[in-house]
Parts: sequence; structure tokens; C-alpha cells
Amino acid sequence: MEIKLPKLSLVVLVGPSGSGKSSFAKKHFLPTEILSSDYCRSLVSDDENDQKVTSEAFEVLHFIARKRLAAGKMTVIDATNVQKEARKPLVELAREFHCLPCAIVFDLPRSVCHERNKTRPDRDFGRHVIQQQISQMKRNMRSLKYEGFRHIYRLNSEEQVNESFITRTPLWNDKTDEKGPFDIIGDIHGCCDELEELLQKLGYEVKGQSEGVLGGPIYSHPEGRKAVFVGDLVDRGPRNLDAMKLAYNMVSTENALCVPGNHDMKFMRKLQGKDVQITHGLAETLAEVDAIPEETKAEFTEAAKKFLYSLVSHYLLDGGKLVVSHAGLKQEMQGRGSGKVRDFCLYGETTGETDEFGLPVRYNWAAEYRGPAMVVYGHTPVVEPEWLNRTVNIDTGCVFGGKLTALRYPEKEFVEVSSKKIYCEPKKPMDFDDKDKPVLTQQQHLDDLLDAEDVIGKRIVLTRLRSNVTIREENAIAALEVMSRFAINPKWLIYLPPTMSPSETSQKDGYLEYPTEAFSYFRKLGIPKVICEEKHMGSRAVIVICKDVDTSTKRFGVVEKKLGVIYTRTGRSFFNNDELEQQFLERLKGSMDKANFWEEFETDWACFDCELMPWSEKAKELLKTQYAAVGSSATASLAESVKLLKKTVKRGGITTKKSSRSESSFDTDINLLMDRFANRQGLIKQYISAYQQYCWPVQSIDDYKLAPFHLLATEKQVHVDKNHEWHMNTLAKICEKDKKVLLATPFKIVDVTDKASEDEAIQWWIQHTNKGGEGMVIKPLDFVAKGKRGLVQPALKCRGKEYLRIIYGPEYSTDENLERLRNRGLGTKRSLAMREFAIGIEGLERFVRKEPLRRVHECTFGVLALESEPVDPRL
Repeated sequence: MEIKLPKLSLVVLVGPSGSGKSSFAKKHFLPTEILSSDYCRSLVSDDENDQKVTSEAFEVLHFIARKRLAAGKMTVIDATNVQKEARKPLVELAREFHCLPCAIVFDLPRSVCHERNKTRPDRDFGRHVIQQQISQMKRNMRSLKYEGFRHIYRLNSEEQVNESFITRTPLWNDKTDEKGPFDIIGDIHGCCDELEELLQKLGYEVKGQSEGVLGGPIYSHPEGRKAVFVGDLVDRGPRNLDAMKLAYNMVSTENALCVPGNHDMKFMRKLQGKDVQITHGLAETLAEVDAIPEETKAEFTEAAKKFLYSLVSHYLLDGGKLVVSHAGLKQEMQGRGSGKVRDFCLYGETTGETDEFGLPVRYNWAAEYRGPAMVVYGHTPVVEPEWLNRTVNIDTGCVFGGKLTALRYPEKEFVEVSSKKIYCEPKKPMDFDDKDKPVLTQQQHLDDLLDAEDVIGKRIVLTRLRSNVTIREENAIAALEVMSRFAINPKWLIYLPPTMSPSETSQKDGYLEYPTEAFSYFRKLGIPKVICEEKHMGSRAVIVICKDVDTSTKRFGVVEKKLGVIYTRTGRSFFNNDELEQQFLERLKGSMDKANFWEEFETDWACFDCELMPWSEKAKELLKTQYAAVGSSATASLAESVKLLKKTVKRGGITTKKSSRSESSFDTDINLLMDRFANRQGLIKQYISAYQQYCWPVQSIDDYKLAPFHLLATEKQVHVDKNHEWHMNTLAKICEKDKKVLLATPFKIVDVTDKASEDEAIQWWIQHTNKGGEGMVIKPLDFVAKGKRGLVQPALKCRGKEYLRIIYGPEYSTDENLERLRNRGLGTKRSLAMREFAIGIEGLERFVRKEPLRRVHECTFGVLALESEPVDPRL
């Protein structure tokens, strides 16, 4: 016997002890799918036959079943289940999680059950127990259907049990194997003229004409796209039956899918002879039915009923990434089947109240939606389609004089045609020509108040580049402190750059870092070409800039009229002066205008990763309290020490009565001490000279220098698919337009398999650092590079000798200190850089996909949280 079970179902095995339920379950189901009452007894009491803990055991069984069904996993209940009272909570559990309860009944002869139990000493209950279980099972066998079981299979013999096999069938709404592309079309309501126009605009062509009472043109797309109708094909409009026929012919030829709307189902019930109210436009549809010739009316009615009855409540498409339903669908209902699921798909969720126009007040389920799937729906007319938490309503009220809208998937582009006239006056006034539309979208209003629950606690961020990145709870708390106290308006905060690891320690005499080790790292991982970029003497800055101030509201939801923001790698405002910041952005925008940037990239905003100089402007307090303080005190104290030591040497040394040394040896020690202090004096001068190169006076904007090195993102695109040479050349075009403020970054392409190419880059680095330059950053030529072991470091920094003096202290270059520093560990820093890089890019990609701000912040917040991990700040 073939036993067909839905992929998502609660399977209840029914039969007395010894009927073979457990053996059957082990043969046909995964061990993880089977929940045995005996096993649950053993979990509770270490004895699966301890009947005293039966109640506790079933509590455990039901708890696990709930978790599995919530996760969408088939669950098999292996217990006797011969009593109606035992089955009732299981049926209720299936209904709660909108899955189908199925029963497999083992109705074997009593003698078989008894003989099997005799071979098991722990189950020799006696004939009376088996007889009682069989009697209980047979007494209510006929009631299984009325208890709520949707599929019931009865096995009457050992042969039938042994020959049975399980077939797992997908639910009708499971179209996850269909990947698209799709064109999802909003509520039509009989506006067939507009539907035909929209299909032509989408590229569909009439490829034939079907016959029969539902005959009509057959539309198909030459590129294999498929239409998906969100329902409400009929009522209110002028060509209701034509719209239904058009959808029917596309569905029957597999050029379309269609879910039912509440108007379609009401029309079907009327055709079935049910008593329905002739309201809300049904009269217009029935008038068209009445106009059908009598000789074909009955045939039409049957065909229409059959088609409408066949429509499935909703569809799961593209591996579960897309859900299409008439009125939307919560996450926990997606891909499931129950009366509640169908009702939600048809009507949505209401509060039970009515508004001033007599319409039901609908519960805004989309505002709380957190599911990973995109949900496309209609039902409630809106002036414009708006994204809200990965959901979008595309019913733009065509029948009321609005538009008929389609969403192209996966492109996420709206295509629309205007209504030819107002066919029906809406109960609730809708001004489709309203020029004073709300400033902010629903999503932007929702994003005004971010929920701390979305970022605190231990979190696992799924990224495209590095799978899962774990954010520890203690790090999330530290990030929340920084974000809440110091960060800029979070609506601008779409990206935080990663930390950067230095190259491996060099063994070259006098050097802690040298380019050879960085080249070797990439060569060993199979990266043949790298780019070496000059490391600027400034502070990291992220710039988000708009083409005009209106874009800041339209795209970022920022009410203040600003061109953009400049912020640090920890999300704080770079400038304390808002006016100065906007002046700086005006200069950058002017260069972008002259370079035709907006037209070239078809965008009205951009995000740049930059270095902003001088470093002293951002690090004034650090310079005063740390570097200058060290330099001043060391200069003063060492000068006095050297002066005294010179006098001591000149006097011929110091003698003491207890000295065990000869006078000449003591003189020698004094000379060594004087040389040591003189050397320290020289090192301090080098230290002061090193940090002074990062400082210059700033009187106006022209005294700043901005060096952009990544064009991170523009509308519809994150530019990590381009190599670094493209980024350098693209940004150089902008920098060319304002050389006073903008600085194009010098760079070299290096073949790490060619020693001559490496040597040339090393000489370039030496010349740059000898002049006081900081060093260079070595990156794979590709922005995202994968080597022999997967993702490689996005960048390694190789800093010059004198710059490292600022980092490690004036005397780091002495032999004893240099040897000690060569033992520094880079593993934690490297891991941190890779994780921050992955989630930083993930956040940008989510923003470009127009995901909710909480989804973007999960990533930017994650970078900030990772920054609180304990890592040597000098690396």
C-alpha cells in the first residue's frame, strides 16, 4: 500500500502494543522524526516501562512536537494512541501550527500482538491489556475523520504492513522549485483593458487562442517569465469574466499562477448556489454571467467553479524566498495548510472594529513581520506600493481610478499602467493625484523607533561572504552603549568599515614590518596579483552623500535637509561642526557633478570609504594628552640627564668607598650610560618628527585633504564586484575636479609571482616611508578574493619604521624591544578583520536591497560589537 503523507504533517501511529508501530516507524522515518512515548518515559525516569511517569513523559513528547512543528519538520508520534482523549491534544497541536494531522492505524489480529509481546519480557502485559487496547481502538475507529485527521490509512495484516511504503507529497502551495523570474500582478477587479496593456508592457505576447466556454487569448512571455495574480480577478470592473478567462488560460498553459481573492471566492460560492450578499461589486459580475447564452451558461458555470475552486490559498516560490498571497501572510503560516491560513490569505487580520467609512479596521501584521521571505500581496488598495519589512502591497486601486501594478521578481521593479477611468467610487476616499503625499514611507516611520531586542543578546548574523558571524552578548552590550550615546542619526549608518591587520612580522634587520611578508601571504593563498595603495596620514571616514537634500528624506528617511554625513569607523560624527560638514559635502558633490557621476551610475546617492587629513584635526586631544606630552617631557628630562652625565664624565667619574669596581671600569660604565641617554634623546626627536608630519594648521576647507579609496555603493548596486584598480580610477576622475581638497590615492599593481615586480613595489614603499609617509595597504586585486582556503584578508597594512615609532613608542626600534615585538600574535586581529569585512558588506547589500533598517543595523551594529573584542590596539 502506498501511504501518501504531506511533507509537513503530524503523523499519529494508532495501534495496541505489539502491533509493529515502532518497527514500522524506524523503517520509514528518520530517527529524529520519531517521538516515542517509551523513549520519553526513559528520559524522565531512566525506565521506558515506568507507567508512573506517563503523564510527565507525554508533557515532554508534546513539548518536542511543538518545537518540531514550529520549525516546519514532519513529526511522527509513536504511542498506542488508541483513546480519543490521547489523540485530541495531538490534533489540536497540528491545528495550532497549521499542518495536517494524519493517522496510520495498525489493526492487526490480537494473536499477532500477543505473540510479539510474549517475546519481550518487559512487555508481557497479559492478554487482557492487549484486548482492552484493541477494543478501545475499534470503538472509535470511525470517528478519526471527525476528530480532524485529514489522511487515514488502515493496515489490517502483517503482509500489508511489510509491503507498505511512504510517499512524501508537497502541499499544493509548495512551488519552491519554481525560481522565476515572475511578474506579480495586483488586484484586477475586472479591469481587463488595463491588464492587457500591463501584460504587453511587461513583454507578454498573445501566442494563441483557447477554445471552450473559458476560451480566450493565451499570453506568454518570450523569455520564459511567469505571471502571478494576487487574486480579486472579478467584481466592480467592466470586464470581470474576461479577466477571469485571461487568468485561467495563462494558468492552464503554465504561463501563470493565481491565488484566490475574497471576491473570487464569494463569486464561486454564488455559482455553487450558496446564499451570499450581492454587494461590493458582485452584481456587475453576475450581470455578465446572466448575459451568457442559456445553452452555454451551465457549462460556463461548472468550468468557472472548477477553476476558482482549484486556486490555492498562497504560493511559496523560489526556494521559499517569495510568498504570494491575496491579503498577505505571517511567517508562521507560510507554506502551511489549514482553514485559518486560508482565511488569513483571503481577508487578512482585522481588529473587529470598523472605521468612519464602515470598513473593517485591519491589523497591520506587516509592521511586525520578521520573516526571511518576501511577501507580496494586495486586498487593501493603496495609492503607491510601499515596502514594509520585506512585504509589499501592490493593489494600487485600478478599479477606483488608480493604477494596475506589477512587481517584477527578482528585480524588485514596479511596472504600472494608469486606470482608464474610475469604474467604481471607493467607500474610503483615495486621492491618487495627491501632491502632498507623506514625507516618509511606512517603513521609514517604522524605522524611527528601533527595537533594542533586534541587536542585543547573542546573535548570529548570516552573511553572503562568510556564512555565520557570531556576536557575543557582552560585545553587543558594549556596542549599544556606544551607539546610544555617541552615534550619528542611525538612518545614515549603513556601513562601518572593518579593522585591518598588519603583515606578518619581518625578520629583516631593523624592521618590524616589511612588504615581503604581505606579498608572501597572498602568494601562498593563490592570489597572483595585488594592489599596493599609499596609506594616508589621516583618519578613516565614511561618507554618505546625496545628489540633493530631498534624497536624504526619500532614500534615508532623514527629515533634516542635509546632503549627507561624514562619520568615523565607530559611527560617530567626524566633525563637531554641522556647517563645516555640509560645506565639505558641497565641495565633494560639486566634483561629482562635474564628473557626471550621478548620470554615469544612475543614482542619487553614494557611499565612500575615505581617509580624511590631517590626522591632527580628529586626534587633537590624543596629540595633546599622549604624544605631545611624551615628547615634551622626554625632551626636557633627557636633555638635563645628558647634560649631567657629560659633566660626570668630564670630572673623571665618581668613586665610592664600597665600590668593587676599579675607577677606570666605572668611567667606562658612565660613558655607556651617557651614550644610551644620548641615543634615547635622538629617538625622542625622531618620535616627535614622526607625529608632527600628521599635523598641520587648518584655517579653511582648503586646508583639508580627502582621499577616497572605495566607492562602496550606489542605488541598486554594491561595488564589491569590481576590482580595486577600477575603484582607484573611478575615484581619480572625481578627485581631478577639485585638487585643492580631493586627493587621488597613488597605487601600484604588483604580480607577487614576479620578483622584479615585488622589488619595484618595495622600493616605492621605502621611498615613501623614508620621506615620512605612513606606509602602504596591500590588497588582493579583486575586492572580494578567495584563495586556496576560502576568503582571504581584504587588506594588509605595511607601516614604515618611523610611523611605527608613534604606535609602539620612541624606543621600539632598539634591538631588545624589536626582538620582543616580533613575537606579537596576529590570529585574533586577522579573524576580526575577516568577520567585520563580511558583515560590513552584508549590511550594505541589505540597504541596497531596501531591507528594513533593523536588518541593516544588525550588520553595522555587529561591526561595532566586534570592535569591543580584546585585541592589541597597536596591531
